[in-house]
Amino acid sequence: MSIEADDILGAIAMGIGATLVMDLWNLFLKRTFSIPSLNYCWLGRWLRHMPGGTFRHASIAAAPQKPFECTVGWMAHYALGVGFALVFVVLTSDGWLARPTVLPALLYGMGTVVFSFFIMQPAFGLGIAASRTPKPMQARLKSLVTHTVFGVGLYVGALGVSYVLRVHT
Repeated sequence: MSIEADDILGAIAMGIGATLVMDLWNLFLKRTFSIPSLNYCWLGRWLRHMPGGTFRHASIAAAPQKPFECTVGWMAHYALGVGFALVFVVLTSDGWLARPTVLPALLYGMGTVVFSFFIMQPAFGLGIAASRTPKPMQARLKSLVTHTVFGVGLYVGALGVSYVLRVHT
């Protein structure tokens, strides 16, 4: 599959949109049910410790704070969403972005939870698939649902991109 500039721009827009949908979902959970979201400052802290050679923490919350960790964390959060969207557009068949369907986006979004379970959570000291958290099954379910919502966001973002593509062709 060849990827064109329109596909790249569409994937960027789709990734930003999907990440925003995920953030709105987490805001809804926080305000309605007092369920906290991941602290993206911790993502920034993790990334800011990497140049010093620290890639895994016993507890990211207890790790020393770094300058600009919150800014770095939020930027990385959206960059990851865009990166996942770019990979998705490359993996989908030609034309999916112009004529999106929900199932591939939903399944891909659900699949991205693998990165949380096997990279992020262990690196933050939470164990594989949140095994070291007080309520591992609850944490796993929340992660899976959040990534499923990201998949819904990919589809919704793709609908917006496909509309723009139709209008401009």
